[in-house]
Amino acid sequence: MTHAASAAELESLLLTRSLDDPELAAATERTPDTRVLPDVSVVKVGGQSFMDRGREAVFPLVEELLEARSAHRLLIGTGGGTRARHAYSLAAGLGLPTGVLSSVGSAVAGQNATMLGYLMARHGVPVVAGGGFDALPLSLSEVRAAIFAGMPPYAMWQPLPDEGVIPPYRTDAGCYLVAETYGCKNMIFVKDEDGLYTANPKNDPSATLIPEITVDELVERDLPDLIVERPVLELMRHATHVRSIQIVNGLKPGNLTRALAGEHVGTIITAGDAR
Repeated sequence: MTHAASAAELESLLLTRSLDDPELAAATERTPDTRVLPDVSVVKVGGQSFMDRGREAVFPLVEELLEARSAHRLLIGTGGGTRARHAYSLAAGLGLPTGVLSSVGSAVAGQNATMLGYLMARHGVPVVAGGGFDALPLSLSEVRAAIFAGMPPYAMWQPLPDEGVIPPYRTDAGCYLVAETYGCKNMIFVKDEDGLYTANPKNDPSATLIPEITVDELVERDLPDLIVERPVLELMRHATHVRSIQIVNGLKPGNLTRALAGEHVGTIITAGDAR
């Protein structure tokens, strides 16, 4: 089927069918995809892993990010960290709903983006939010990097969790959604561990590193502690462009640079077979 015929079929279905119609969904699947920023890498800087550690952790990472711009265009997302967890605890203790927790968590991730932005401001790297995303192509063309708060802007519209009130889609998911939406080159999570382990290496000395694993294999293992948010795995199953993620220890200088260059450092999680 030609592109013109596919577009005509899609328009006809959109005008005559429910938006939940299976045939309409299949028609949108057949429409050629546009990768908006295919040569851009999304890098998520952990809140607890880095921002909460202060100067000792943040400054070397900032220098590595700035140096990486010479070879890579970067979208840098920030996590919330300990202050977000404290806000979640207070709000949950007050009996407030998931949408409120989502809003306060977003504010903390925004604070971390602002601080990172000030550290990189003299190099022209902007912090973007909301309508500022419209100017991303210009920022990435001129200074080859931009910073954003990783929390998806769901606020009160945050999908409800299966249990409790903690927002299920937080900064890992938000950064991944940016990478998938823009059809980016890759998605790298910068953490304070060497990658995904069989258990939490911070409190279990028997934990071993998992260098590579698929989403299905990871779900089947049902590990009690994951280094990325569980909803990211479900998002990967339905993704078109970003079918793998990489987790690296950013406290070790050079790891992020190696990952950006395509080296297998840390852990790589793949969605499995290509769609």
